[in-house]
Amino acid sequence: MLVIRPIRETDFDALMTIAEESGVGFTSLPVNEELIAKRIAHSVESFNKQEAGPTGEGYLMVAEDVETGEVAGTTGIESAIGLDVPFYSYHVSKVVHHSRRLNVHNVVEVLTFGNNYTGCSEICTLFLRPQFRGGLNGKLLSKCRFLMLAEFPERFSDVIFAEMRGVSDENGVSPFWNWLKEHFFSIDFTLADYLTGIGEKALSPT
Repeated sequence: MLVIRPIRETDFDALMTIAEESGVGFTSLPVNEELIAKRIAHSVESFNKQEAGPTGEGYLMVAEDVETGEVAGTTGIESAIGLDVPFYSYHVSKVVHHSRRLNVHNVVEVLTFGNNYTGCSEICTLFLRPQFRGGLNGKLLSKCRFLMLAEFPERFSDVIFAEMRGVSDENGVSPFWNWLKEHFFSIDFTLADYLTGIGEKALSPT
């Protein structure tokens, strides 16, 4: 049986294992010991706050097998993103070029770069180790975040969002990133993903 609980400092080795197993594209858990330790410490501090609003707290939880003590997976909530480190996103929109006189009607899809989600809460860092996948374990790990949002609404924004991991192949190649790279960047997706995860966004899109 799995029990969901707040992460502890003693879970460092387990979270490092999860970071390694999660693979390319899991930006919120880069394989970086210093960053993993900071995320755990930040979560412990956030949970210990008696009164907290959406001011940048980060809550990490783990699923523990009560029979073996093994950590099966992790999940988390960021109370307000983009306050300390900018959070970038693309907005997909359409521009219509139309002229009856010239008999022109073109619809062009446009990517607009921005910080539209600054201050919003993010459900994130959902990963269940392969040997524990099955039954309702995945749903339990996911839904516990919504239970926390409902129980402590004062700690979170009214706007909640989640990032979905993009498509990449077994070599860590992302078709979308390759398109961006061709026009705007000069580094591979795996490096860009790692730099973003450790907060080095000055080397990412600006």
